[in-house]
Amino acid sequence: MQDETRIISVEALVFRVPLAKPVSTSFGTMLDRPAVFVRLEDDRGTVGWGEIWCNWPACGAEHRARLVVSDIAPRVLGKTLPSPPELFRQLTTATEILVLQTGEVGPYAQVIAGFDIAYWDLTARRSCLSLATAMAETATGRMRAYASGIHILDAERLVAEARSAGYRDFKVKVGFDFDRDLDLLRRLHADLRPGETLHADANQGFPAEQARAFLRATDNLGLGWMEEPVRVDSSETLWADLAGLTSTPLAGGENLIGEAAFHSAIEAGSLSVIQPDAAKWGGPSGCFAVAKAAHAAGKRYCPHFLGAGIGLVASAHILAAAGGDGMLEIDVNPNPLRDAIQPRWPLVQEGWVELPEGEGLGVEPDLQQLAPFETMRLVAEKRT
Repeated sequence: MQDETRIISVEALVFRVPLAKPVSTSFGTMLDRPAVFVRLEDDRGTVGWGEIWCNWPACGAEHRARLVVSDIAPRVLGKTLPSPPELFRQLTTATEILVLQTGEVGPYAQVIAGFDIAYWDLTARRSCLSLATAMAETATGRMRAYASGIHILDAERLVAEARSAGYRDFKVKVGFDFDRDLDLLRRLHADLRPGETLHADANQGFPAEQARAFLRATDNLGLGWMEEPVRVDSSETLWADLAGLTSTPLAGGENLIGEAAFHSAIEAGSLSVIQPDAAKWGGPSGCFAVAKAAHAAGKRYCPHFLGAGIGLVASAHILAAAGGDGMLEIDVNPNPLRDAIQPRWPLVQEGWVELPEGEGLGVEPDLQQLAPFETMRLVAEKRT
């Protein structure tokens, strides 16, 4: 890592893409795809890019852009900054009272996470290393990827399309209609080919008794995991009960915030698959620490992600640095904000994907391609 890093510019860029077909979950529907990118520039002209989670509420992207420029930027501009993990810790600590005052634990966690991605990208570029290698010299360059964001009603078509695109693992959203979802899931399982795996995600959609019934009914399907069958704030007793009902691994983590919450979940033991979202909490600094803790406890680290291209690539680098048998989540719904990066990435072949080559993330946003979707750009600069 390089010393004497000074940031002279923090930008937040907001993009929105209208959707011809809304993306539905058990708790809501996305009518457009938003993204907030963070651009940092240091006094050497080095640039780093990050992404802030902003899917919900629908109006949240602009708020997060304002927050990172108005509140996080003044804390870093023109100052000599420490390593990314230390700066992540400092920013988290410095905003604790504001989180209590405002009740905005999510937005603050998200903007710090997006900033952390950008700062890691910039720091790795200054060191002439890939982000993954800057995090861990043992980082791999290749990982398994799975097709995600597949609504159960569209699954037959989308699984076939994802298979043609090179995927061999598929995650389907359930939690809408118990009997129908179960029937469709069974059909999908029957159509799997050798070497393929099906996963299910209820997005916290089941009441406790339905979750129990669904896990029992799908126990013979060999699902890779069942993700968030109940609310994440359900009691440890309920989670342990669900884990004991089935051979299907339980997965979760996208809605946990803070290392303490992740360590509690890992220690409780009910989750076999740990899934922090680097753009939602932690960035590379927090998520890499969680990945190491998960592996030490015999758990699987599989980063969650459902956003644009910068956050997706960052997730891949964290997974590459963490190692293990985790898989990269790739949303296969149409999303120009995911695709508008240069060079284009990813290319999935027989279920595997290679990290982008080059320093830092190895990619940058294609701002020309993104221009029609830009709705806001805010800049904070060091005053001379």
